[in-house]
Amino acid sequence: MKRKLTIGDVRAAVMGGAILGGGGGGHVDNGLKNAALALELGQPELWSADEFAPEAACVTVALVGTPSSQKAPIQPFHMMRALELARAHADPALPIRAINTNENGAETSINGWVQAALSGLPVIDLACNGRAHPTSLMGSLGLHRQPGYRSVQGFSGGLDAEYVEGAISGSLETASAVVRQASVAVGGFVSVARNPVAVAEACRSGAPGAISAAIALGHAYVADGVAGVCRELGGRVAAEGVVAEYVCERRDGLDVGWLRLDDRAGTVLRFVNEYLLLEQGATCLAAFPELIMTFSAGAPLVSAKVQTGMPVQVVAAPRERLRLSATMDMPELYPPLEALLGHPIRRGGAAPSPSPSPSP
Repeated sequence: MKRKLTIGDVRAAVMGGAILGGGGGGHVDNGLKNAALALELGQPELWSADEFAPEAACVTVALVGTPSSQKAPIQPFHMMRALELARAHADPALPIRAINTNENGAETSINGWVQAALSGLPVIDLACNGRAHPTSLMGSLGLHRQPGYRSVQGFSGGLDAEYVEGAISGSLETASAVVRQASVAVGGFVSVARNPVAVAEACRSGAPGAISAAIALGHAYVADGVAGVCRELGGRVAAEGVVAEYVCERRDGLDVGWLRLDDRAGTVLRFVNEYLLLEQGATCLAAFPELIMTFSAGAPLVSAKVQTGMPVQVVAAPRERLRLSATMDMPELYPPLEALLGHPIRRGGAAPSPSPSPSP
């Protein structure tokens, strides 16, 4: 159903997105600012997937970079320039009629709102993944499995002398690596528009209804806090305590680290932007793509904002209650994350490190 996005959608979309970010997906303050700005710039619309002609295509917009960096934040001109570059280099036989986000998150759930307000293209109620994920390939609809597929990506980021922009065509792995290095060069994020595909193909491999789901979750959170989140997602508070240790390092344009609570169970969370593992003692209680999210003073807390001494609650929710991309079940996408963590990503059984003071 076509509808105009309103000020009433802003807080719900950002807060619901922040929770579905699972520790990543950007920052709440930036999300609120960008969503409100979009409504000042124009009137973005949200359309469901069934409102597009079969030949219509959507283009994915995303932010690529390290959430712990606040250097040179993304501006509207970055977003529009990335979109312009992608449209200029896209296949003219595949007309771009809509914008979709790569994932849910505090900033990423409202990815595309500014571009929609300025370009007149609608936002499609679809994400490449209904929760946030660490790598570009996880948000690329499984296109890396298509023989000979060539990705088209436009990107823009940085300010003044550090400004970069470009368009690249190549394999998904190569193009995504180039864009990731561009984010490293500017010391933070770049805005990206990539991989135009037919709406029907995006629906088969992605997460239709993901934006509406984030808005519904946001309303549940605003109404009843963490308890509302647990009801909406069938989740539970798996741990509570004060952060006793916290490590976050930037590696290959990603935030990689871990934190340990002072609770009796010795809860450990490991992350690559998003929380990937929840361990207690010798057991791994939850593993990506299950949702693991921290809250402090009742507010969603992304992994990049954690500090030693913070009291936190850890919520875990089953994957069955999330709108997940087909990429979440593609085993070839996990080894790079496991290499960064130094641990396998699996649920149950022995935890990778039972030590109360794990090494990253």
